[in-house]
Amino acid sequence: MKSIRIFGGLSALVLLVGSVTAQNTTRTTAAFDDAEFVKKASSGGMHEVELGKLAMRNATNQDVKKFGEKMVTDHGKANKELKEIASAENLAISEHQMPDHQKEYDKFKDMKGADFDKAYVKHMVKDHEGDVEEFTKASKEAKNPKLRAFAEKTLPVIKEHLEMIKKIESKVSDGK
Repeated sequence: MKSIRIFGGLSALVLLVGSVTAQNTTRTTAAFDDAEFVKKASSGGMHEVELGKLAMRNATNQDVKKFGEKMVTDHGKANKELKEIASAENLAISEHQMPDHQKEYDKFKDMKGADFDKAYVKHMVKDHEGDVEEFTKASKEAKNPKLRAFAEKTLPVIKEHLEMIKKIESKVSDGK
């Protein structure tokens, strides 16, 4: 009787672990979706531009202000290019920031000074780390060749932004 309970418990554990492993595998190996990438990238690009404008107005650190200006310029250019590709390829872009991007923007719009600088820089590091991941995947897995080329072309710029903001982060966190 005791061995049946132990065997039953082990069987349940094996099934549970197998189920969790299958779920994790499904999440990481999900097929790339060009249309979903376009929606996320267009919303993310708008998000970067709008937060960049805030940084230009609300930051006190000059490096943060300059970075914000760079976000407006670089992401504005990428947004325009993505919109042209999406239009030509019949892919829908986000007309407004997605709810999670809008929520982040709303969090920052009333912040100013050193508090803004620290929060913005921290957010930009996290955001660009995610962008590098997404654009790397798109550069390899996008089915549409124009979209894949866009991701390949844009990825080095995003990586440059990540390196820049990490350098600024060390200065801002040191209070310089």
